[in-house]
Amino acid sequence: MTTKIFIDGGHGTTGIEIADRLADRPELSLITVDEKDRRNMAARRDALNAADIVILCLPDDAARESVSMIDNDNTRVIDASTAHRVADGWTYGFPELEPGHRERLANSRFVANPGCWPTGFLGLVRPLVLAGLLPADWPVTVSGASGYSGGGKAMIAEYEGAEGAPTAFRAYGLSLAHKHVPEMTRYSGLAHPPLFAPAVANAYRGMLVEVPLQLRAMPGTPSPADIHAALAAAYAGSPIVGVTPLADSEAMAQIEVEHVGATDRLSLSVFGNAQSGQARLVATLDNLGKGAAGAAVQNLNILAGLPETAGLRL
Repeated sequence: MTTKIFIDGGHGTTGIEIADRLADRPELSLITVDEKDRRNMAARRDALNAADIVILCLPDDAARESVSMIDNDNTRVIDASTAHRVADGWTYGFPELEPGHRERLANSRFVANPGCWPTGFLGLVRPLVLAGLLPADWPVTVSGASGYSGGGKAMIAEYEGAEGAPTAFRAYGLSLAHKHVPEMTRYSGLAHPPLFAPAVANAYRGMLVEVPLQLRAMPGTPSPADIHAALAAAYAGSPIVGVTPLADSEAMAQIEVEHVGATDRLSLSVFGNAQSGQARLVATLDNLGKGAAGAAVQNLNILAGLPETAGLRL
């Protein structure tokens, strides 16, 4: 028996990446709507209700509209938009979030795929809050850079236009009210929103997310080794989230935004200085992989009861 899948918005960047990961998988059957019919409400409604699992790769309002058109009690939904990430009745689609969360996902009907930035941030911060190393009321900062494909077709066209890339590095989110902040706050367990300082780099894909910590000022003055041990314990045995051995990270002179390449992995590293009492926690991922399409396919596998890494690029 095959699981029927419909990607609503399958002609966009994330939708195409998801379809590539679902190709040549006989346990899945992909429902398609011709591009000329993708704005045809009746055709979309039929596809949405015929699917066992729908993946939404749409703007927020269109994603909400698609959910409202599902008139049966069986179709399950994975929403890759921002629309439902902190909405009641939706399960956050980061299986590695905390012990037991994967099981909650498996039993959920509505799953909100995480944002790319929150994936790196939560991968670093949530285990430290759970372990009591990072106080919930600590003033946390998160920064880094993402490939421009994260901005969708408009930004891709801007960077790949005839006039060339507009800049090598662009800071944004300067209003300090970025749409990713609510999910970062809720699912990290922090009492206050982190100060989020994102940027776009002149690279098509890839992402580096950094959380700096003044360890000497934190309760208990944890060492870099303490931080590393908590992360290593949280992801021990994970085929998707890896923690760089502390000795290896201490030997690294630099780390690139393309560190994990075009994969669906999430790599975490701790760069610390025990003498200064400081650490830089760095997550690297592909913004189109574990930051989008890879995460959606991982969640699909969990919902369908299939091997979690099937179709992933590891």
